[in-house]
Formats: sequence, C-alpha cells, structure tokens
Amino acid sequence: MRLVVPTMDLVDRKVFAQPPLSDWAAELRILGVPVAWPGLSQLEALRDHVQSADGIARPSFVAQTPALLADGLHYEERIAQGRLATREQNWHDLLNALAWLRYPRIKHALNAAQCADIAEVGRRQRTRAQCAMTHFDEGGAIVLCSDPQLLGLWDRHDWQGLFWRERLAWGERIAVQVYGHAILELALQPERLLTAKCIVLMTDAAGIGRLHVDPLALRQDIDARMADLIAAHSVLADPQDLRPLPLSGIPGWHPGAIDAHFFSEAPCFRPLRPGRRYPPASTL
Repeated sequence: MRLVVPTMDLVDRKVFAQPPLSDWAAELRILGVPVAWPGLSQLEALRDHVQSADGIARPSFVAQTPALLADGLHYEERIAQGRLATREQNWHDLLNALAWLRYPRIKHALNAAQCADIAEVGRRQRTRAQCAMTHFDEGGAIVLCSDPQLLGLWDRHDWQGLFWRERLAWGERIAVQVYGHAILELALQPERLLTAKCIVLMTDAAGIGRLHVDPLALRQDIDARMADLIAAHSVLADPQDLRPLPLSGIPGWHPGAIDAHFFSEAPCFRPLRPGRRYPPASTL
C-alpha cells in the first residue's frame, strides 16, 4: 500500500509535540513548520548558520529539476560534489535536510561509503552494505544503553520486559535518537506504529543523562562516533547488522503503550526468528 503523508495544512499539529518529532521541534520551528513550507533559501540560510557554528560543510540544497537530473550522476555522486537534490514542499526531503544539518558526519560517512561501492559495482547494482546503509539512512536510529540486561531483553524480543516491566529505564538507562528521515515522515501520522532499524552504542548512565543536560554536545559525540564506525566498516556491512526496535513501545511514544496487552497484540512487536542473532553493540 502506497504511503500517503498528510500535507502541511492537514497534518495533525499534535505530532510535533510527541516523539520522535518533538525532538526536532527547534529546527522545524526555525523553518516555520508547521505553519508553512520552508523554501530552499530558508534551508540554505539554516545550513550556513549551523556550518558557521560547527565548521562542518554540508551539501547545498538545490531544487530537484529535470535539468539537474540530466547530469547522469547517481544521487550519492551528486552529493559528493556538494549538491543535494531536494524536492520542495516534500516532507521526505525536508526531513532529510534536517538530518544533514544535525548529523553531518554520519551523512558524509554514508555518502563516502556509498560512492566507494558505486565505483566498485556500478550504478545499477547494489551491495549488501549499500542496502544496510540505505535502511539505516531512511529508517535508522541510534540507541544508547548503559544496562546489558536491557540489551538481553531486546536480543530475545522480550518486548513486555523491555518496554513494560522496564518502562522506567527509558530515558535513564536506555534512550533513542531517531536519525532516519523516513521514520520521521511516518511519524506525521499520530497513530502509526513505528519500527526503527538500530545501531546500539553502550555508554554509562551519565552518558545517557547528557541528553537532559547538553543534548547538542551528546549528539555531536554520537555523530562523530558513528561516522568513525561507518568509515571503519565496523557497522552496516549487511542489513542483518541492524536491530529492529518498535519505537511505539517506548513510554510516551504511542497511546497504546499504557496497556501491557499492547506489547503482545500490536503487529510491530514481532517474535524473534529462529536462528536470528544480533551483532554485539559498539561503544560511544
């Protein structure tokens, strides 16, 4: 079934006050969302602002026109040249632009790895690593965890344990930073069940606590660490490297999560497939 995303004038405003979109409220507000669509000039102005603050270059946001696409380049190759094809009045591309503004090192690392694989296998084929990188770029999240027991519950797909019995752990011993712009786009539908494809970074409780004290600095550290892992081919070699996490189970993320039955009845809480094993977590 084709995804139908509400237009700016029809989107339910409450989605911007609940996770995951609430985490991006500052950037959206600067751009005038959800009152009106920002133009490319507004995106460019915000890009210039964040670049001057952190010194990290981002590609220019340029209109995706037939003339632009006539250059024959792959989407990733064009980014490597400093141009990001962006459709105006399009949620998917707007949210992708925000991901570039917040996580430039991850984006650059993914782009470099994608271009390397394109150079090796050509533009018409895709490696397993390319598939993994695309899955993460579109639907990914980074999970910070300080408690190996929580990771064990996740390993077993013990969703009631992870989300219900350990519901007080969320925000204290485990936390999520949504990265994928497609997940953010799906979140425009408030009742939607969301599942992200995740990479885990183990840290300590103080590390997770930084989300409440200095989230900008923590995100910059996540950005740098993830970029290093991608560049070293330590993650995203295969789609099976990614852990599915039903985001709708996190307390406060979906109205159904106040009922224990939700975690056994909602279709996003799938059992572990026989033989499925997840790779070990990395560290922050």
